[in-house]
Amino acid sequence: MPAYHSIFLEDRDVPLIGNFPLLPLRTRTRGPAYVLPALPAGESDVDVDPNSESYDCVDEILSLFRANVLFRNFEIKGPADRMLIYGILFLSECLGKVKPGMTSREAEKALINVALDQFAIPGDATFPLNQAFERPRDRQDAETLRQYLSQVRQELAIRLHARLYPGGVGPSKFWLSFAKRKFMGKSL
Repeated sequence: MPAYHSIFLEDRDVPLIGNFPLLPLRTRTRGPAYVLPALPAGESDVDVDPNSESYDCVDEILSLFRANVLFRNFEIKGPADRMLIYGILFLSECLGKVKPGMTSREAEKALINVALDQFAIPGDATFPLNQAFERPRDRQDAETLRQYLSQVRQELAIRLHARLYPGGVGPSKFWLSFAKRKFMGKSL
């Protein structure tokens, strides 16, 4: 059974830094990403329809995480798959920070801290997948990529928290059961 690939592979007008896409996001976090429209009133942030104009790569990462984290190999078919890989690796790191006895507030703080921590970008010596990612062309591109990834990380942390603590209670044992899994044998 092959891994699931990004539905955003068909989007050809996406700006790239190196070979990393700057996909649009549905976010309130400041950053360089093009902002998608907010969800209609009453629609859940947890279960967004992929055909919605508000569906973004963060929704996709969260929905494909549990299926793809089980794979040790992943064939990259385009730039959007690189975003999917990065997001899955980041979610794995986040799940490792949440402990079963944590309150919702403690977990929220831990997830935001992980999102805001210093992190490597493609081209840095400590980035785990440099063989699959191109380095940014110059310092300005590197800074834009860092800001974009920071925006993605913060949005992933916020939305993961909503899934870990549905209704403010949790954490979800189902999500935490994936905490020890390493996608492609790597971690950020």
